[in-house]
This record gives sequence, C-alpha cells and structure tokens, in this order.
Amino acid sequence: MTVGVLALQGSFNEHIAALRRLGVQGVEIRKADQLLTVSSLIIPGGESTTMAKLAEYHNLFPALREFVKTGKPVWGTCAGLIFLADRAVGQKEGGQELVGGLDCTVHRNFFGSQIQSFEADILVPQLTSKEGGPETFRGVFIRAPAVLDVGPDVEVLAHYPVPSNKVLYSSSTVQIQEEDALPETKVIVAVKQRNLLATAFHPELTADTRWHSYFIKMTKEIEQGASSSSSSNTIVSVGETSLGPEQAKPDLPIIE
Repeated sequence: MTVGVLALQGSFNEHIAALRRLGVQGVEIRKADQLLTVSSLIIPGGESTTMAKLAEYHNLFPALREFVKTGKPVWGTCAGLIFLADRAVGQKEGGQELVGGLDCTVHRNFFGSQIQSFEADILVPQLTSKEGGPETFRGVFIRAPAVLDVGPDVEVLAHYPVPSNKVLYSSSTVQIQEEDALPETKVIVAVKQRNLLATAFHPELTADTRWHSYFIKMTKEIEQGASSSSSSNTIVSVGETSLGPEQAKPDLPIIE
C-alpha cells in the first residue's frame, strides 16, 4: 500500500512520518499524474488559501476531484477538511476553489486566528471502538475550521463544545458578529462519508497514530470491496461465455 500526501504546503512531512511509524509508505504528491501511483490520499493541514492557489497553479483540482469520484480514500486534516467540503463560509475575499465531495458546510478559521490555537481532549467513541486506546484524542487546533452542518450520508465522528455566544469569524474583510453566532453548544470536528474522512484538528502533530491507523484500515476495506466487486463481475456461469456481444460466437448452421 502506498499513501499519497499532497505536498504543496503545510504538514505533509509529519503525515509521512506518522505513516512510516505504522510501516506504511507515504509519498509526496505535487503533480496530477502522481495520483495514479497511490491507493489513497491525505490532504494535510496548512494555509488553505495558499494551498488552493498552488493547487490551481499546478492544475491539480481536476485530478483531485477525479480521485475523489473514483472512490479512493481521501483524508483531509484542517485545511484538507476545507478542501473536501462541498460548501465553505468565512473565507477571505474572493473565496477559494474547493475539491468537494464531502456533503457539509465548513467554516474556515472557526476557532479564530493563530494566537487562538489550542489543544483539547476530544471524545472519539468510533475511533476507540476500532483502534482501542483512550476514550479521548488530543486534538491540536491551529486556526482550525469547524463543520457547521452535514448531509444525511455523513457520519459524525467527533464534536467539540463551544460557548453559544462565540464570535465565529472576524477579519478586515469578513465579520460575523456575536449575534450571528450559532446557538448550539458544540460543533463537529471529525466526519466520514463513504471514501472521505476529515478532521478539523491535526493528528499528525501528535504521537497518537490511531487516526492514521483508522485511515489505513479504511483504505484496505475499500480496496477489498473494490476487488470483490471486480471479481464478481467477471464470474462466468456454466454454459455461458465470457465473450462480449461483439465477440459472441455466430450461430452454427443447422444441417438436416
């Protein structure tokens, strides 16, 4: 198994190191044709606007969207979550291009600026049930986004509690004031939808490799499912032929 890590900017080296600790090869991805050589992809944390500009410069967006559509596993952390979302708010003026595929609305920099970055223990019951270990995971939130809403096919894997009067976002170009804040007391910070996994925090910046292990197992399950489906489509019943319509044997003449 070879896992690609988008290496335009951000914490791609840390992801590759975490994969290495689990005995899995991670390779840097910078060009569209390199995506053909990997079984799954990680889009790391970083500065999402900068990453989007670099991806656009290298004409990566069409290839990234196609990779998602093929059903291969993709995991986005922090900025990677923003990339995978179908909808994003709180962006800089002019916005940014998205890969999409994940039916959710994400708020860029939901938790504030760089100086408001923090660490917190997050309850992760689904992760614990699959990977064992503690009931919580130490989430590293750096100018982190949050998921505001999800579609019916999206599985929520983790929440984080926030004050109901929280200011969602404030900058020189965008201001969402306190009276516009969400009434909920918690926001979504980890989700999964079919072949897509996304976390608002940075597992690669911790010594805990459970999220990476979770993604590797997810990749294996999807690969096995694809392999089984391919095998079942090629099974030939007794008395039938595997030749296609254009290759079917002609009817033999009847000799009386």
